[in-house]
Amino acid sequence: MSAQKVPLIDLQAQFAPLREGVLEAIARVCDTQHFILGPEVEALERELEAFLGIPYAVGVSSGTDALLAALMALDVGPGDEVVTTPFSFFATAGSIARVGARPVFVDIDRATFNIDAGAVEAALTPKTKAIVPVHLFGQSADMAQIVDVAARAGIAVIEDAAQAIGACYRGAPVGGIGTIGCFSFFPTKNLGAFGDAGLVTTSQDGLARRLRSIRQHGGEIKYHHEVVGANFRLDALQAAVLRVKLPHLSGWTASRRRNAERYEALFKNAGLDGTVTLPMRSPDSTHIYNQFVIRAPERDRLRAHLQAAGIGTEIYYPVPLHLQPCFRPLGYRTGSFPTAEQASSEVLALPIYGELTGVQQERVVEEIRHFFQRRA
Repeated sequence: MSAQKVPLIDLQAQFAPLREGVLEAIARVCDTQHFILGPEVEALERELEAFLGIPYAVGVSSGTDALLAALMALDVGPGDEVVTTPFSFFATAGSIARVGARPVFVDIDRATFNIDAGAVEAALTPKTKAIVPVHLFGQSADMAQIVDVAARAGIAVIEDAAQAIGACYRGAPVGGIGTIGCFSFFPTKNLGAFGDAGLVTTSQDGLARRLRSIRQHGGEIKYHHEVVGANFRLDALQAAVLRVKLPHLSGWTASRRRNAERYEALFKNAGLDGTVTLPMRSPDSTHIYNQFVIRAPERDRLRAHLQAAGIGTEIYYPVPLHLQPCFRPLGYRTGSFPTAEQASSEVLALPIYGELTGVQQERVVEEIRHFFQRRA
């Protein structure tokens, strides 16, 4: 077996065949000298609306700012509560805190790592203004239950779809199921920009207009501000790069799905399917594999072994949000959400990017097999 290194993600391999088109797009923006919003952003928004099948797409400056804009558009603020998951990237709960609201956590489903939809209703109070499910690692949360609970309570659903562009739930695109959807184009996402960029989606015309206003300091007319917004504008350079990449996204997603199926076969053939737990594919969802996350005993030792062998991995996430120091005043403690806490001690993301080769995947699985053989 070759000693070739296997990175967690290889953006250079993705960029190489797109180089000419990307540089042409950047040059086009440089020639116009129109760097903030403008035609490139408007064209990207129309192309994303068509790709996602969602009526309104609003480009913003990052996935975090997408969440902030969504919360602001729904007037979530001090005194309000927002129900969400403790097992996600910090921005999910951090954005709630940033607008002055209180994150209220609900434990996760062990199989999918997504919020336990069956436990959401018990977390609602008269102060609950919204629910923020996260479509973690590229697979939709159980939206039927969540939307039903929200509708009966008369509250909004903000989908954190930062890791799930192109994923569907029962045939419906994520980001278009709840009240507002939020996407990230961080460079390592399935559709990545050359820096920070994001998107907000909705099916409601009035909300779309409000989101466009909020991203530009709360004004639709220059120097006139109906609400207090922020600077959440998408750069034209990022939009131009994303327009080059978007036509390739479906192919990249198909490659990730094929790689996931190959992993499943390799782990089974190596006799490891009873040692590590592979990602679960919900029958209600299409998984786009932003990450391929396994559960493994002795996770930290396994990761060190793979690192020494030149294989990239990552832990998403080593500390659940309810145990982060900044959220200590919320009153949660170790044991508050045991399923999320157990996941934090066991999960390990393996390389899954579209350009990953079968030979590289064989090496990843072989090194994992070597580790557990030596531990036996």
